Amino acid sequence: MKTVIKKPLVTEKTSMLAESGVYSFKVDQKADKVEIKSAVEKRFEVKVKSVKTMICRGKSKKTAKGLSAPKYWKKAFVTLKEGEKIKIFEGGAS
Repeated sequence: MKTVIKKPLVTEKTSMLAESGVYSFKVDQKADKVEIKSAVEKRFEVKVKSVKTMICRGKSKKTAKGLSAPKYWKKAFVTLKEGEKIKIFEGGAS
């Protein structure tokens, strides 16, 4: 079984989105929206309204052999139903 949710993304911008019920996660690049939705609902015990995903391009690195290829990763924005919250974005443990 693969790990769908790799880690939550906690930045100033995502903290502002979390106040309106939109949370962001770094997810497995091969995971689709249905897998992400079920993983969030199972892990955090909340009801998901919608999921939006995007592929992000990483930075190239300079090495002794030249430039390395950029690492691509996938970001998911999860919108929860009214009244639902995820504790880890508010400083609680989950």
